[in-house]
Amino acid sequence: MPEKVLAAGRITGSYGIRGWVRIHAYTEPPENFLTLGGWRVTRNGRSESLAIDDGRAQGKGLVAHISGVDDRASAETYRGLTVEVPRSALPALEEGDYYWRDLEGLQVWCREDEASERVLLGEVDHLIDTGANDVLVVKPSADSLDRHTRLIPYLPGDTVARVALAEGRIDINWFLDEF
Repeated sequence: MPEKVLAAGRITGSYGIRGWVRIHAYTEPPENFLTLGGWRVTRNGRSESLAIDDGRAQGKGLVAHISGVDDRASAETYRGLTVEVPRSALPALEEGDYYWRDLEGLQVWCREDEASERVLLGEVDHLIDTGANDVLVVKPSADSLDRHTRLIPYLPGDTVARVALAEGRIDINWFLDEF
């Protein structure tokens, strides 16, 4: 089975005349993109290796030089391509920390208090970074309580009682009437 790959950034255009490209990194902080390695892009349905031999922060993003690409026209051919990395290229996280990608697709179960039954609200579609805290975007699933999409603050130890990756679920503490 091939190793799982994750989107790490997107090439947004060329930078200068010597084959550099602008990259919008999906890593936090953005500079971590340059430490990953194993970069690949898919062009015309074919995956190809991408060797970045230099890079740095530039403004609100990154700029990087792709090995063997030494002019602006060649760099432009990479515009719009998503840069992927193998899952193994990501650094290990501490206990209780998760990559957003790991949370997507998990079922979200709600309970108001210890005495109440758990209710399925749906599945995590994606997360939003609001600046103050991350927010789970929970879309309804086949067996969910109703057909509502919900925005739930991702606050471990508060709103988020437990994340159980192996079980495919997140347990939250929330008042159902607040939905």
